[in-house]
Amino acid sequence: MNYFIEVIIPLSLSKTFTYKVSEAEYNFITKGMRIAVPFGKNKIYTALVIDLHQNAPTLYEAKEIHQILDEKPIVNEFQINLWFWIASYYMCNIGDVYRGALPSALLLESETIISQRKETFINENELSDDEFLIYEALQYQSSLKVQNIIDILNKKTVLPVIQKLINKNIISLEEEIQEEYKPKLIRYIRLHEQYQSEQNLIALLDNFNKNANKQKELVLQYFQLQAQEKKPISVKQLTETAKTSTAIVKALVEKGVFEEYYIQEDRVNFDKNKLDNQLSLSEAQQNAFNEIEKSFAEKDVCLLHGVTSSGKTEIYTKLIENYIAVGKQVLYLLPEIALTTQLVSRLTQHFGNKVAVFHSKYSNNERVEVWHQVLNCSEKAQVVIGARSALFLPFSDLGLIIVDEEHEPTFKQQDPAPRYHARDSAIVLANAHQSKVLLGSATPSMETYYNATTAGKFGFVSLKERFGKVQMPEIELVDLKDSYFRKKMKGHFSLTLIEAITEAFTNNEQVILFQNRRGFSPVLECLTCGHVPQCPQCDVSLTYHKYKNQLRCHYCGYNMAKPSNCHVCSSVDLETKGFGTEQIELELAELFPNKNIKRMDQDTTRGKYSFEKIIDGFKNREIDVLVGTQMLAKGLDFDNVSLVGIMNADNMLYHPDFRAFERSYQMMTQVSGRSGRSEKRGKVIIQTYNPLHNVIQQVTNNDYEGMYKEQLYERKIYYYPPFYRLIKLTLKHRDFDKLKEGSMWLYQVLQQNLSIPVLGPEEPAISRIRNEYIRTIMIKIPGETSLQGTKKTIQKVLNSFDLVLQYRTIKVTVNVDFY
Repeated sequence: MNYFIEVIIPLSLSKTFTYKVSEAEYNFITKGMRIAVPFGKNKIYTALVIDLHQNAPTLYEAKEIHQILDEKPIVNEFQINLWFWIASYYMCNIGDVYRGALPSALLLESETIISQRKETFINENELSDDEFLIYEALQYQSSLKVQNIIDILNKKTVLPVIQKLINKNIISLEEEIQEEYKPKLIRYIRLHEQYQSEQNLIALLDNFNKNANKQKELVLQYFQLQAQEKKPISVKQLTETAKTSTAIVKALVEKGVFEEYYIQEDRVNFDKNKLDNQLSLSEAQQNAFNEIEKSFAEKDVCLLHGVTSSGKTEIYTKLIENYIAVGKQVLYLLPEIALTTQLVSRLTQHFGNKVAVFHSKYSNNERVEVWHQVLNCSEKAQVVIGARSALFLPFSDLGLIIVDEEHEPTFKQQDPAPRYHARDSAIVLANAHQSKVLLGSATPSMETYYNATTAGKFGFVSLKERFGKVQMPEIELVDLKDSYFRKKMKGHFSLTLIEAITEAFTNNEQVILFQNRRGFSPVLECLTCGHVPQCPQCDVSLTYHKYKNQLRCHYCGYNMAKPSNCHVCSSVDLETKGFGTEQIELELAELFPNKNIKRMDQDTTRGKYSFEKIIDGFKNREIDVLVGTQMLAKGLDFDNVSLVGIMNADNMLYHPDFRAFERSYQMMTQVSGRSGRSEKRGKVIIQTYNPLHNVIQQVTNNDYEGMYKEQLYERKIYYYPPFYRLIKLTLKHRDFDKLKEGSMWLYQVLQQNLSIPVLGPEEPAISRIRNEYIRTIMIKIPGETSLQGTKKTIQKVLNSFDLVLQYRTIKVTVNVDFY
């Protein structure tokens, strides 16, 4: 009888594949285990078992597996079901979901190993110089990797040389699979057992000569630590306490006084953060908490609409406490890694080492550790805080999912596939676990608010007062048109804003300035001929970064040194137009030379701990002004900020996007909410050319309801969410004419097969990125139309598009609910 397993391969493939196993392997393997399997000519991939059966594939001969990588499953049934739902709903390949879900250290890639064929006679004179170098290296080493050969020959294109050696039958290739994850081992020391007796120890201390004073001190320090700690002593701890180097420890180990040993340790440990403080809620918070509990009795999802600084985090903490008490796991999703920094310190003070963190700034090994802790329901991962990827962790006893700042667009993955929305996927995951979801925001997304209030799908709880009865900040509008006309501007700062900043400094308070554009200036223009340097690969102007004195493309990364004269007319009259965070920082440094000004944007937060450094510096009042992009708009909590300045509110309002007004309202309200979070009322100054604009007036009056009703009316008229579902097809190709023709073909076939609005093919605002031209087609699906049926039709049309020979090279990506 034949035995088979069904597996997912971590490649962009929509199908699962069948492999042959022996009876013993069939009885050992379970769903969720990783198996190394051959795929293609000679590649080996880490596949994941999703089924075991005895049905041979009809279209191909099933290959045998290479090896079994796990003793027990590392993925559970809940996850596999969620992956298939994401693949189906977001119209992507299951291989993409698998690749995106697992930490890359668990997705072993095969490495090509090159070894010499011993049986072949080799005439060294017939070998070229490069071939001889590889052959010579193989005399000293049994095998080489491709990377070793690149190093030996000092060139990148080594594959032709390797191919020639294979053709001459001198070398052979084999695929070897490697385990990437390595546990963290901490080096500890202990006294050698022969010195455990007092007599030998005294003799040892007496034997240290005058030159070995430091060694003697180190041994005495070791005893002192041992008496205090009553636990193993690490080399790091001993050298830090004794203020000495590891060389002295090494000398004592060599003498046989100490012996080394290693203990495996988790890379992240929060136990030291824990404080024994009792959480007490205000009356308004307690009422909201009780309402949430009541809502959970009837509905699985609840929206907490609490104004900025109303203390939503305390309510979340109280809820987490209740779920942990009954042994459930809790997932806390955040939109931005910057936010985890503050939240982790707040939650670890309360829960200590029960908190685990999972996001892309953590190393591969740290993420694998968290993965295993969640899989084993470890006490160290009862509460998992993370960005959207934390959704894929192997929870088996999930009680609650909190989605904080649920309106944030960063919860939607844009590239690469799977293009899923973490908030919506979290609701599906919670449904599988029969657990609850709490969505929290001061400015909920239109869809969530509609589902909670108008459609009644979710529970709804409102929290209208700030914690400690602190007043909402006072918002002042500055008309930029009028200020420029009356000469009341210094650079990009109105005199009103400069006075407010000066007053804040006088009171020893801090300031946040918001400008949603990084770099120094988005445009460098020649005043003589009007030429603006463009990216050669994308249809965008290059952004000027003064710090590096270069022009950069924010889409493909292309950069060049700032030109001293115009490339077209050679004029030296070049001027920057517009402004970004870098320019604000420099202007501010000129206005207030004695103040510490820091910038928080994508350029300054590339390192692993860069967020922590900036946020801790600001919290500890070492930084006076923080200038930043939308990273600042998320729930950061600083009690000494009395002033928030929005440098140009119009930037966001005029985006060619149906969500521009909603996003502008959310962004401005959230940034404003960073001000006056303690006793004193905060102040917000919004600089705008259009102070009478509806959205700016709604922000000033904190009128979310007004914004919601106005936008809902427009969405209904123009067929947008929440009344219609949107699917965007993006087509890319290097040949403009081929793309134009192919997109027109696809549009016409879709229109013939669908009786719903299909718009396009349209050139987006940026119609070429990385030398690929872009066209988009938008499909609007009414709420009453079958979503699944429409998607099936779209998929059929896309499959037939792929079969047309001349269009096969056009890349098509599908983005469901692309907003």
